[in-house]
Amino acid sequence: MSINRYRLKHLENEGHSGALRVTKLLDRPDRLIGLILIGNNLVNIAAASVATILCLRLFGDVWGLAIANFGLTFVILIFAEVTPKTVAALHPEKIAFPSSIVLLPLMFLLYPLVYLINGICNGLLMVLRVNPVNNDGKNLSREELRTVVHEAGALIPQKHQEMLVGILDLEKVTAEDIMIPRSEIVSIDINDEWKDIQRQLVNAQHTRVLLYRDSIDDAVGFVHMRDALRLLSKDQFTKASLLRAVREIYYTPESTPLHTLMYQFQAAKERIGLVVDEYGDIQGLVTLEDILEEIIGDFTTSIAPDHSKEANVQQDGSVLVDGSANLRELNKELDWHFPTEGPKTLNGLILEHLEFIPDANISVRIYGYPIEIIEIKDNMVKTVRILPAYYSIPPEEESTKV
Repeated sequence: MSINRYRLKHLENEGHSGALRVTKLLDRPDRLIGLILIGNNLVNIAAASVATILCLRLFGDVWGLAIANFGLTFVILIFAEVTPKTVAALHPEKIAFPSSIVLLPLMFLLYPLVYLINGICNGLLMVLRVNPVNNDGKNLSREELRTVVHEAGALIPQKHQEMLVGILDLEKVTAEDIMIPRSEIVSIDINDEWKDIQRQLVNAQHTRVLLYRDSIDDAVGFVHMRDALRLLSKDQFTKASLLRAVREIYYTPESTPLHTLMYQFQAAKERIGLVVDEYGDIQGLVTLEDILEEIIGDFTTSIAPDHSKEANVQQDGSVLVDGSANLRELNKELDWHFPTEGPKTLNGLILEHLEFIPDANISVRIYGYPIEIIEIKDNMVKTVRILPAYYSIPPEEESTKV
């Protein structure tokens, strides 16, 4: 019963004879238990009868019963219960595989008796609304799979463990959690002067740039730098030709889980999309690379600043953080524990807790972290200083203090 079912399945797939026998026995654990206990109880009861008769003849009625009861109990506990079951629990395969050689024929020979006993027991279990053949316990939840991955130790390299856990986490991470915020989307207003558009295209740091008219909510489409270079090489680089080269925009709701979004990208053969809220307003941008980085970590070669550049550790142990920094990225990068169910940025978290736009040089404690507001700009918390070394109050017990 203590054998590792997943290793057993692996050995069964490899054709291991012992694993095949044990799997056959474990298909109906109620019958296996019934078979083992029939033999176990027959032997124990027979031993008790023989010991009682011998002790009564050797030591008389009073002492004979006492010696038989206590002596046989001691012998059975040591040699029939504790010792063999401890060995079996520590080395289940070494015990289970040889035992199955005996148990399978016994199951065949004693099947009528086993069937009768199990029929009575299963009838009682049905009265108690217990299904004796319920195998739901073999399925692992996501959290249980995470534990299995972490407990693998040296069997799975640390990097591979992180990748596997990242895949498991895709289901609970949404497009809103990883998107590039609307204010940080690199985009070009197609109604600008043509020289300004050319200059922005030349200085663009990305292979795809969003074009829009007057407002980013009136998005036209993405232009690929490869298409722009092709037009330039053919002396056809005009605003009209650039508009004809734009690619259709793929939109996705902000609540879309990443594993669903990845499949949608695959089906639509897309690599980039705009994230919209329930009103259809554009909230940000998400790419296939963003999803992959959730699994394997940062790998981009872009010269644009990434989230890790938004946190700078100081000599005194404090950390200067940009207010627009993503909370999930900060938690991953610095092993912090800010909540991620509400606001997605540090600025949003501070404003939600304070319920007003603060001035500079104000300190606040949020979820145990002392935060000093350094700079306010455009009604946003621009820069803060966080002292994680003083984190002492559990987040679930912490309330905002100013």
